[in-house]
Amino acid sequence: MDEIRRWRHVFKLDPNKKITDDALTAVCESGTDAVVVGGTDGVTLDNTLNLLARIRRFSLPCALEVSDLEALTPGFDFYFIPSVLNSADRDWIIGHQHSAVKDMADLINWEEVVAEGYCIANGDAKAAELTEACTDLSMEDIRAYALIAEKLFHLPIFYLEYSGVYGDPDVVEDISGYLNETQFFYGGGIRSREQAAEMARFADTIVVGNAVYDDLKQALKTVKAVKKS
Repeated sequence: MDEIRRWRHVFKLDPNKKITDDALTAVCESGTDAVVVGGTDGVTLDNTLNLLARIRRFSLPCALEVSDLEALTPGFDFYFIPSVLNSADRDWIIGHQHSAVKDMADLINWEEVVAEGYCIANGDAKAAELTEACTDLSMEDIRAYALIAEKLFHLPIFYLEYSGVYGDPDVVEDISGYLNETQFFYGGGIRSREQAAEMARFADTIVVGNAVYDDLKQALKTVKAVKKS
């Protein structure tokens, strides 16, 4: 976890989306601190392994955000296990996690496992639909989830996810004032260096995902913007 605490910028790559070798090289040699592999739908063992093999040509940390046990494979530096705190479905809070540990307890290297307390704030996101997330949230609601992540559950990461839309900087600023031990990840809608720098003023780690596929040139600029902030 000490290494993850030094991450200021990460790119999130979806195994179910195509990325050229040139684009992947640009991402991995951009100066980002790490690459997280994960997606909401269409994630399989085959496309996860393919992306992992391509990323492993480069010397940067690589984490798998586990959304489907069928795609779980050795070879990653870390395994992020999300628990969607604002889900209405028990399975996405503790059910899937319980099943995985029950089946594979003897195979797990706990030094590589990192728990994430997720709060999905965009109701139109695929992730919100899949997990039945309750996204009609006030600032006080999100703050409470952040405090639960740190003070009650002692989770290493609190991940505020707007998934495709740019979130409210005031909310991100507010949350940053309450998290001292838990690493604060922000992800969602960052498509320019200005947006990256704005959110990096408050969050510990900025996650850039969709921009890699929509506008790679702008996505690459977010690295330097975050490192300068």
